[in-house]
Amino acid sequence: MIQRYSLSWVDWELAGFPPYQWLFSPARDVRTAVAAEFPSISTRVPGSVQSALHKAGILPDWNIGLNARQCEWVENRDWIFQAELPAPWVEPGKRIRLHCQGLDDRGLVRLNGQEVAHFENAFLPHVFDLTPFIQPGNNRLQIVFQPPARWLGQFGYTSRMTDWKPRYYYTWDWTSRLVQMGIWDEIYLEVSDGLEIETLRCIADFDPGSNSGSLQIRGLASGTEDTQVQLSLTGSDGEVRAAQIDPAVFAAGVEWLGLPVQAWWPNGSGAQPLYTLTCRLVDAAGTVHDETQRRVGFKRVGWLPCEGAAPEADPWICTINGVPLFLQGFNWTPIRPNFADVPNEEYRKRLELYRDLGCNVLRVWGGAYLEKDIFYRLCDELGLLVWQEFPLSSSGMDNWPPEDAASIQALGAIAESYIARRQHHASLLCWCGGNELQGGLDGRKAGGGKPVDTHHPLIRRLAQVVAREDPGRRFLPSSSSGPRFSADPADFGKGLHWDVHGPWKIAEIKMDWQEYWANVDALFHSEVGAPGASPVEVIRRYKGEYDEMPANADNPLWRRTAWWIEWNEFVQEKGLEPANLEEFVSWSQARQADALVVVARSLKSKFPRCGGVIFWMGHDSFSCTANTSVIDFEGNPKPAAIALRAVFREQH
Repeated sequence: MIQRYSLSWVDWELAGFPPYQWLFSPARDVRTAVAAEFPSISTRVPGSVQSALHKAGILPDWNIGLNARQCEWVENRDWIFQAELPAPWVEPGKRIRLHCQGLDDRGLVRLNGQEVAHFENAFLPHVFDLTPFIQPGNNRLQIVFQPPARWLGQFGYTSRMTDWKPRYYYTWDWTSRLVQMGIWDEIYLEVSDGLEIETLRCIADFDPGSNSGSLQIRGLASGTEDTQVQLSLTGSDGEVRAAQIDPAVFAAGVEWLGLPVQAWWPNGSGAQPLYTLTCRLVDAAGTVHDETQRRVGFKRVGWLPCEGAAPEADPWICTINGVPLFLQGFNWTPIRPNFADVPNEEYRKRLELYRDLGCNVLRVWGGAYLEKDIFYRLCDELGLLVWQEFPLSSSGMDNWPPEDAASIQALGAIAESYIARRQHHASLLCWCGGNELQGGLDGRKAGGGKPVDTHHPLIRRLAQVVAREDPGRRFLPSSSSGPRFSADPADFGKGLHWDVHGPWKIAEIKMDWQEYWANVDALFHSEVGAPGASPVEVIRRYKGEYDEMPANADNPLWRRTAWWIEWNEFVQEKGLEPANLEEFVSWSQARQADALVVVARSLKSKFPRCGGVIFWMGHDSFSCTANTSVIDFEGNPKPAAIALRAVFREQH
């Protein structure tokens, strides 16, 4: 029988070295390694190097003031995580594998001082065979993290960004630099006798006409001549269907039709019933050798043309179980740059808030990563559809995805992995190539290029992977997509605006804000926003040694995320400078709320000429003084979120 042991249960140590120095006097035990520049400290996994150092008093809180600048040196060291594998876990004659769901992002694995394998790529899970290196008794496991790429931040050349690590924490307009290193997701030891379920894939569908569901199931199971695969689907009322099949049939795939199940609906449209698919590998005596599960929901997604759209335009009216739905929600960015350390309750706090605001869709932005499974499980429960992007984003100097063969192969493998891990979730709506991919290699600025399409070789590969691995699920080349990146008032009515981005500031458009939104003709808006200051208490809690005022670029505290400063707008509107922080924040938050309500109410009134809006952005990942977020750094709604709640909950 297969056994899996979570390595979060054991004690871990962490030590830091100048790059490669530990190789000159190999650190068989970091607790006694005299070459360590930073002697071993206790830590936990999953967890980041930065969090461990902060808890040990070595790093300051990077969310306060400009402390993030004092943390950048961490990236320039080698860091070794070490743990002892308990002897009872290691059974003689069994195959021992180390499963790492997330390593950020490059380094090597060692066991008992011997090198097992190198790894790289923060977006892929890794499996290492430890069997040849296992010794009797306890075994010492080390995971060595080496310095990451120097720069993958917001500005640069997308075509040259070929290191597979989240980009946003190298700095973006809403976060300071904190480049995470460490074990960011589940890590466990697997002890196998060779009888195991290697993979399990399933695709659920719902037929509104017959009011029934279907489920496609396939996978790989390693067994003997007398092993069978047992499948069962259960819901809150008990078993729905069960079968016992041969592993060869399991590999070829089976389809269950006419399942008496209830439909899954997005938030605000109905309930979210979920079912559990259990897969067991059993022998002739009925002994269970391995078991795995998937939780599924049954829905059917369709896409219809918007009313009055050009014949060649992409369809942007989403239907769920045959019912047209106005998509309304927020762009999701990671909760923290050190996402390895974010507890599940922080996911629940934010996602339940989005549910309560009336949101029905979240766009997981391409400058980040494939969120942890808890995110998708909660979205399943709360009725939040997920627009999932692959890890590509614009860079300003050029926004064109790389075209080299190695990058195409790497992104293809990442896409296959994303799909294999998240395909079964009821909340999953669509796949997307990435964020603001457009233009070409000629240096055109971010707003000046046509969004990429499947003529690009890498985007074409992603489309092919989705078509093969998740047939029936929509693939979008980029966000935005279609003929234009953004909507230009000079071209309203010409059928050129399909899915667009922007504006993000009232001053960006050379016309009245209300007039713009009354007349815009885009079929969908996957990014639009307006800045608003963080609450007074949040600004004061995280300002550190810096003055809270003035709220302009002369103040280093506000200059950190300078794009969203609106001091001059206050002065122009009021004819004087704000008297204090309270006055400025009150004005800024009210301005943001009024602006976003205009957008939401206008676009909802256009349905079905417009299919929806996704505001940039949902929550703060960093203690910004001001940003386009509607939820602050601590996970609490700004006035804009409360104002949008009223509009989101209006029937259309």
